[in-house]
Amino acid sequence: MKSQILSVALSGASLLALAGCNDPGFRGVPEVRIATAGEVAQCRAVSVITNEPGVYGPLVGHEAERYARNKILESAKQDGANTVVFDPVVPGEPVYLLRAQAYAC
Repeated sequence: MKSQILSVALSGASLLALAGCNDPGFRGVPEVRIATAGEVAQCRAVSVITNEPGVYGPLVGHEAERYARNKILESAKQDGANTVVFDPVVPGEPVYLLRAQAYAC
């Protein structure tokens, strides 16, 4: 009985790990590049996208920000964009909201 419970628990953990690997927030979106405002002068604006990292602090805040940025890239791809320009953030300060403009170049 204990081995069956352990087997079910390991299977569930494996499924969660695989789901995380497929989540663009974790793996990134290589089809969409990050650019500066000067690099998109000839591109067509597609959408404005915002996202909140949701977790703050020196230990997990950076990872939450990276996840939120990747989710913005995913949204841009779904909107038909292939380039994103993020609004600047203050280095070292907590990021409570990310805003980006998506472009088709």
